[in-house]
Amino acid sequence: MTAYLATRKGTQILTGSDRMKERPIGPLADALNSIGAHITYLEKEGYPPLEINAPNPMWKGEIEIDGSISSQFISALLMIAPTLPNGLKVSIKGNLVSRPYLEMTLSIMDYFGVKHEWINNEITIAYQNYIAKNFNVEADWSSASYLYSLVAINPGSEIEILGLSNESLQGDSAMVQMGEKVGVSSVFGEHKLLLKHMDQSNDYFEYNFLKQPDLAQTLACICMAKEIKGLFSGMETLKIKETDRIKALKNELEKVGGSLSLLPPKFTKSLDEFYLLEGQYQPPTAAIATYNDHRMALSFACFACLGDIEIEDPNVISKSYVKYWKDLEKLGFELEWLEE
Repeated sequence: MTAYLATRKGTQILTGSDRMKERPIGPLADALNSIGAHITYLEKEGYPPLEINAPNPMWKGEIEIDGSISSQFISALLMIAPTLPNGLKVSIKGNLVSRPYLEMTLSIMDYFGVKHEWINNEITIAYQNYIAKNFNVEADWSSASYLYSLVAINPGSEIEILGLSNESLQGDSAMVQMGEKVGVSSVFGEHKLLLKHMDQSNDYFEYNFLKQPDLAQTLACICMAKEIKGLFSGMETLKIKETDRIKALKNELEKVGGSLSLLPPKFTKSLDEFYLLEGQYQPPTAAIATYNDHRMALSFACFACLGDIEIEDPNVISKSYVKYWKDLEKLGFELEWLEE
């Protein structure tokens, strides 16, 4: 919305919840301003709320942006690029995070008639028109990951999910490969997927979540529930999501007997941050806090497979998987709604 409104006439105010006002948007707003937008910060520099005014009619056609920022910011620039009078060449410097999300954005733009060139670290999109077409929205792989967790924990279980394909553009479809490592096989049919519990799984799980950061919480909870030791890296962007997800994971895993520890650099062979997950599951010592983050509630609900668990602010899931609690009831879970 920031990028889209930056191309519109008039003045708009873009704001949100208290947590949204803590999420940095400066890299995107500043990038847009550098090529012709007119965005100002109404409160804290670099954060919403934003006042977005009519842009300079002479948009620049080139921009350099740090690849380590959120892929959402780069996608925002790409989506408005064909509407700018000179198009846009985006030069990405440094390490690019979440590349599959950019590839998905560009692939869908291509479906709607917008062509691009991606050579080395430069993405070039000329001025051109989007072409309206019918489009079938695939089911969400991030949401499917929470069903993987239920199958991983429950011997003999199977769940069929509709609307998923083994030719998905979504980066989180890597859950298929991750699932095999934690005891879930994926059998594809026509626009559907059957998840089946496997009796064998690894006792050690290592993964770099640079391209699939939204799956880190799911895999952390699966590993904890199955007492699989985990080594996680590529989670830098988790600190700027709905909450600091690394801190939230650390706090809440401790309630079920786990620990998430940042390894000292001397124990790693690269500059990446590595987190060690280990512990022995125990009944939760307190209610699981969700930190206004839907993925905390969705991820930690899998511990209900092992015993009673209380989730604070259960309605937080409405951001992405609004029917999750109802789906759990269909699967045989008993839910009790507590008064605030």
